[in-house]
Amino acid sequence: MNGNNPLRDVFDAIADPTRRRLIRLLAEAEELPLHELTAQFPMGRTAVSKHLTILKQAGLVLDRKVGRETRFRLNASPLREIQDWVAFYSKFWSTNMLRLKQLLEEEEE
Repeated sequence: MNGNNPLRDVFDAIADPTRRRLIRLLAEAEELPLHELTAQFPMGRTAVSKHLTILKQAGLVLDRKVGRETRFRLNASPLREIQDWVAFYSKFWSTNMLRLKQLLEEEEE
């Protein structure tokens, strides 16, 4: 689990392509109401709401009521956990590729 919210793991939350697309849509807009988000998917409002709930539980989405409408916005800070994880493995692969290159160059000599 992440330190941002004990209810849902960030990695679990972004595992689904629909949720990744929701994150993208919210990243491109300051804030979007549920009906505008729903219009972007071939599924109903209830299904989109369930995906948004998972993102909220991971701390990736914040919502607020404006009259009868619920508006959503991205909270990207939990994505730092994923960035840190990927950065570790990026460094791992860079180091190993450098070693492989050196080994191949030594064999050529």
